Amino acid sequence: MTTMGAGHGRAGEGAHGTPSEAGDGHAGAGRAAGADGARGGLRARVRTRDNWAVRHAVLTVTDMAGQQVARAAADEEGVVRTAEPLPPGPYTVIATAVGYAPAAATALVTATGRADVGTLVLARQGGVELPPPGTWSLDPVHSSVTAIAQHLGISSIRGRFLGFGGRVEIAEDIEESRVTAVIEAASIDSGNDMRDGHLRSADFLDVAHFPQITYASTGLTPVGSDRWTVHGDLTMRGVVRQVDLDLTYLGTGQDPWGGVRAAYRATAELRREDFAMHYNQVVAAGIAAIGTTLRVELDIQTVQGDLPRQTA
Repeated sequence: MTTMGAGHGRAGEGAHGTPSEAGDGHAGAGRAAGADGARGGLRARVRTRDNWAVRHAVLTVTDMAGQQVARAAADEEGVVRTAEPLPPGPYTVIATAVGYAPAAATALVTATGRADVGTLVLARQGGVELPPPGTWSLDPVHSSVTAIAQHLGISSIRGRFLGFGGRVEIAEDIEESRVTAVIEAASIDSGNDMRDGHLRSADFLDVAHFPQITYASTGLTPVGSDRWTVHGDLTMRGVVRQVDLDLTYLGTGQDPWGGVRAAYRATAELRREDFAMHYNQVVAAGIAAIGTTLRVELDIQTVQGDLPRQTA
């Protein structure tokens, strides 16, 4: 279930922190933010488009006359704080980092002398550079295909497919590009052998009769400078349905093996009943054990040409 796109993926992992689930909810930064907030000043989080913290970001604060009133660097989690309280009123906040285009926001400081700017997202410098035309091979070692289902109406269960591959044909006219992908249905891994056995059974994937899940794109619609909707046919359990992928293009870069890589992220939502997966259990009035929809998340790297031999 791959799609067309490219990018730096986790480009600059050495310069970035952990993904948003680690950065947004960490207790330590929250306590530190509270302490700084008591003294005043501004607080902001600086992240890449794929939710990695930008550790080397710098936040500059100017008043409405354009005079700089504060400046601070991000910490390990991409959080920037200016400790000194500011006079109430509007301010312009600019986040900068080497290799990224600046991002700006307006902050309104209250009578307390502080304000939370929220998240500033930095894009790679130079705008969107599309991958060159030709064949790109999906790299399963550095990619993931994840399906997420709601459990008991209160939490989520995640499963990954460990066996998959695909190719992307980038056309001169980017909207004419095409994608094909194959997933080995029996490679599902949710971290529990008993549950995985049930997922492989006729109640769900029925891998004995339908060993492969395939996706073939039929079109591409741009929805932004680095985003597309990929239209395609998904075949699962012998049923073919049109499935659109919401794709974010991340860029291209060199890899350690002398190749060129393109990375992207895509999501889709599927209804289980569309693919003849009707199994469920009602555990309480109106509450099913398993949700009726699946969220699919793709984090994909492609390699220009054929896959090289690699060590990590």
